[in-house]
Amino acid sequence: MVPVGADGFDGWVEQLADPIRSQRAYWHLTLSGQAALPAIRCGLSHNDRSVRRHCTQALDHLVDEDSFPELISMLVDGDDGVRWAALHALACDRCKDNVGRPAKEDVLEPAIRILRADRDSHVRAMAAEVVGRWVHTDPAAVRALSESRDSDPEPSVRKKAGWYAPGGPIFAKRCPDHRATFWGKGRWVPNDPGSCAGCL
Repeated sequence: MVPVGADGFDGWVEQLADPIRSQRAYWHLTLSGQAALPAIRCGLSHNDRSVRRHCTQALDHLVDEDSFPELISMLVDGDDGVRWAALHALACDRCKDNVGRPAKEDVLEPAIRILRADRDSHVRAMAAEVVGRWVHTDPAAVRALSESRDSDPEPSVRKKAGWYAPGGPIFAKRCPDHRATFWGKGRWVPNDPGSCAGCL
């Protein structure tokens, strides 16, 4: 065990492997901000899957332009929880400050592969959120989400993909051409519904 010191974070990363200490260590690293980022990035290649998972979750809050490639690389990790955490970090903007989104060229293709073929249904469902980022601008995203909505073996994945595919409520809410209005019961419709077939 690497000792925990006041000025270093490697020991805190090692504590992520301990079920009793992992939550305290995770929040210490996350709340320490950019100072902890080098140790967190090293933890992405740790032998223990719990360490990799927590470090990937920490990047949801701390990722910067330099560490985006490492976050994307976690999409092929052998642990389902790590892949889910990486997808969540790529899909979520709420936890991040002062950092742009990764390039479509780096993210969309691996996210589509996961949506179509990952063994874990929770991971496929999270992939739908990432693919949904580009559903209004990329035909490959439309095809992948429509296929998942219609044919994924897991009902929860079909439901999630349907939200982001053309005709779904999130597709309508995010329509770049027509402002959408909430009409209740989970239904978003464009203010001019006749002019945007994809939002219906």
